[in-house]
Amino acid sequence: MVQQAKNSGFGRLLVVIYAVFSLSATARALYQVIRKFDEAPLSISLSALSALIYIVATVALAKKGSSAWKLSLAAVSAEMVGVLLIGVFSYIRPDLFELPSVWSHFGSGYGYIPLLLPMVGLWWLNRTRSHSGSRVTAEH
Repeated sequence: MVQQAKNSGFGRLLVVIYAVFSLSATARALYQVIRKFDEAPLSISLSALSALIYIVATVALAKKGSSAWKLSLAAVSAEMVGVLLIGVFSYIRPDLFELPSVWSHFGSGYGYIPLLLPMVGLWWLNRTRSHSGSRVTAEH
């Protein structure tokens, strides 16, 4: 069975979505760091961390090879853990999140896409995982 490369077909769409989130999260974090950092340093720092994770995930998902696949898995897994932890804490300790971060309330400010995106990303990475762990090929 020939497996699809993680950066082709649906994988390209996933890279584009991650790229959009990288840009939007980075722009939001930069704006908040410059203009509002004193108001909510934890939320703004978490937004900056999420931007960094989105950038790493975007680049790793776009690249070929087993190292890029492993880096993609690490970045998307970190994203999933971050969305879940920050989502829970933003409900049980709202005082810590005076300004919402990208992942507050499971990404409700972004239509819950931050919650769905790592789920889809992990599904895609599992689907494109090679049995040898070192090689995936395109379906062309």
